[in-house]
Amino acid sequence: MAPLGLKAIVGEKIMNDVIKKAREKGKWKVLVVDKLSMKMISSCCKMTDIMSEGITIVEDITKRREPLPSMEAIYLITPSDESVEGLIDDFRDPQSQRYRGAHVFFTDTIPDNLFGLLTKSRASKAMKALTEIHVAFLPYESQVFSLDKVNAFQDFYSPFKADVKGNMLERCSEQIATLCATLKEYPAVRYRGEYKDCAVLAQMLQEKLDGYKADDPTMGEGQDKSRTQLLILDRGFDPVSPLLHELTLQAMSYDLLGIENDVYRFETSGMGETRMKEVVLDEDDDLWLTLRHKHIAEVSTAVTRSLKDFSASKKMNTGEKTTMKELAQMLKKMPQYQKELSKFSTHLHLAEDCMNRYQGTVDKLCRVEQDLAMGLDAEGEKIKDPMRLIVPILLDANVSVSDKIRIILLYIFLKNGVTEENLCKLLQHANIPPEDSDIISNMAHMGFPIVSEGTTKKAKKADRKERISEQTYQLSRWTPLMKDLIEDAIEDKLDPKQYPYISQRQTSAKASAPSSARYGNWHKNRGPTEMKTGPRIILFIIGGMTYSEMRCVYEVTQANGKWEALIGSTHILTTPKYLKELQHQDFLDPNSPPEGIQDPNEPPAE
Repeated sequence: MAPLGLKAIVGEKIMNDVIKKAREKGKWKVLVVDKLSMKMISSCCKMTDIMSEGITIVEDITKRREPLPSMEAIYLITPSDESVEGLIDDFRDPQSQRYRGAHVFFTDTIPDNLFGLLTKSRASKAMKALTEIHVAFLPYESQVFSLDKVNAFQDFYSPFKADVKGNMLERCSEQIATLCATLKEYPAVRYRGEYKDCAVLAQMLQEKLDGYKADDPTMGEGQDKSRTQLLILDRGFDPVSPLLHELTLQAMSYDLLGIENDVYRFETSGMGETRMKEVVLDEDDDLWLTLRHKHIAEVSTAVTRSLKDFSASKKMNTGEKTTMKELAQMLKKMPQYQKELSKFSTHLHLAEDCMNRYQGTVDKLCRVEQDLAMGLDAEGEKIKDPMRLIVPILLDANVSVSDKIRIILLYIFLKNGVTEENLCKLLQHANIPPEDSDIISNMAHMGFPIVSEGTTKKAKKADRKERISEQTYQLSRWTPLMKDLIEDAIEDKLDPKQYPYISQRQTSAKASAPSSARYGNWHKNRGPTEMKTGPRIILFIIGGMTYSEMRCVYEVTQANGKWEALIGSTHILTTPKYLKELQHQDFLDPNSPPEGIQDPNEPPAE
């Protein structure tokens, strides 16, 4: 399947502005990359396409490499100390240069100090070209991007990492600016006013965007483009969504099955032997595209229906419910359709795996989590005594420590903080080890009242949209706050006091261009990289985004037709990763003595 949206735009840019630009007929070249650029290429280019443009091998700049002095190298690297040092190192010794020459492409603007080092080095003599391509983000899906900063959460929220926070935000602003430049957008920048560092990032980003706009005055021009907005949030804007067990396929499988790097591993038993199979879950798989945001209750039926349609088109017969065994039989009979049939088998496996993990424990947790998150039960009645809901779970020895912590945190958010005494009782009931209780206390760094002494004024919770209908699954009543924000921003209903603008584009947001049928069908009958003409809403979260929030941007885009929503973050979160980050040693005071050692400045305990 051809790449879509962001992936297609970035893929085309890398192929045209880097690979093809440096191509010389009849000459093979080496492509040298670093961590971010390797991920960018893997995400949106096919290896066969790169090879067909004269690249013979792709190498990692940070690793030991064989010298190939008869070949020239294309460097696609980030302008970081490590990568620039690697480039300089390749040409340090004139007697044994690693390559014959270098065509250097930086993902974004190289800082002056590194540029100075480069020009003084021997590498500058070997360079045939030096270009900045301004793509320094990872297109994760067609409407999702990541800055691939896995330590951002601690760097941003830990009081002991204040010295690195400024640099981290500066780098984020550079990377987000390259996203806007790639999309040719000059958005109005807004931020969550409650958390001061959102304003800092917004201000930095505005300066970078103004620089790009000065270089290319056409950026952000075009019908309706003046309405495009970019909203900066921090993870604290919605503490609930990352804690809930989600029951849509993508979010559920990444949470419960521990999928790493988008690779799903499972056992298959064909021809009498069992073997492990690995499948990448990405947008090249059209079945995954249609299933990933579906509720688990609908997934197996949807796979079976697709299989039925496929079988009918190939004049094969399948029953109402197709089992793995029947699929294996079909594979034997129709080996020519192995690729298609194994796709169906993968997704049936995935759905089955999720259901097996769900039944028995997660199903019990979901009802309580939804009640706590909503503050209402399935009948819409206010939860009067939430303690009665949670005690059976906290006392249940079959429930894991991390699931109990999820429940305790949701309870604390509902109560808007609990007393120290009550928190100790909860931790005791639940048998939470001391090192795991840090997860709960560290939440306070995100601006939530965890311990309140009963005198704290109850913070006003944001009014939520009424979305519950006959079609709502009882165990999926919660909608991420992200969806409300996107819809309100599009409808110009987002409170400018809570979400102020750094700058507003000169336009009347109320006056919209005449609507036409082509907007409603913008995604049909068009090339994959054709630029979208309507406005965009771009959301960026410092500190991680969840799969349920990603789903929201697709739902709003589909329902709206005219606007396209995109979401990005420093990195992607699943609940287990989120809890691990809250327990990170960066939240420990580096100056406090290790546990068990008496601080000499403290009086001895009585």
